[in-house]
Amino acid sequence: MSTASKSTPAAAARWTRRGALALLPLALAACAQSRPLPAVEPMPFAATPAPVAPVTMSPLPNFGSGPSNETRYGANGVTDEPFPVKPVSLNRIDQKFLKQTVPNDTGEGPGTIVIDPHARFLYLVQDDGTAIRYGVGVGREGFAWNGQAYIRRKLEWPDWHPPAEMVARDPHARPYKDGMPGGPGNPLGARSMALWQGDKDTLFRIHGTIEPYSIGKAVSSGCIRMLNQDVIDLYSRVPLGTKVVVRS
Repeated sequence: MSTASKSTPAAAARWTRRGALALLPLALAACAQSRPLPAVEPMPFAATPAPVAPVTMSPLPNFGSGPSNETRYGANGVTDEPFPVKPVSLNRIDQKFLKQTVPNDTGEGPGTIVIDPHARFLYLVQDDGTAIRYGVGVGREGFAWNGQAYIRRKLEWPDWHPPAEMVARDPHARPYKDGMPGGPGNPLGARSMALWQGDKDTLFRIHGTIEPYSIGKAVSSGCIRMLNQDVIDLYSRVPLGTKVVVRS
């Protein structure tokens, strides 16, 4: 069962446009650490699914109809959230970074998340030879991370607690050393999924963003950022224990 950390709409009202603009350096600065977890028994990796043969890339088949990009990323695309989800101006983002279904050529089994930081894509492998592909923003030089992990913690509209080293190096983070409540001005966006290796928190997250036009770029401090509409969708599809592979 996932846990959730939600702030009230009253707290969101305190975030003015001026306050949101002041937080943009934080969105570019570093990924965040949510509230520390109590000591728990190590959680094993999710069982490795049976591998599937890579699919040769070819013209995309017809995977059926779904919401148009205008609907999915528009003002009414996400309506059942405690805070507003800002629409995305589609003329300001490369269309290849929008959610789509593609053949699965990751070599990983169904249910696995595969992140290609060089291509700036995150794949969620399906059980029919396809994968759902989302565009992501990744870590800038010196902050990138790769390896295998699993999702240990899931949060909706998470609070943000910058790590002590970030507070020490970044003056923009210092006012929030005791935390920032979740909401539309929070750098983690609408969802956060914590990546662990065994019983160790990597401190890296898959999360939303308040800078949608950073998707497709290397700007973060190692975390994987997604459009809020996409991270809400991914969050709803993956359970705790999901295997995550970040390629080098």
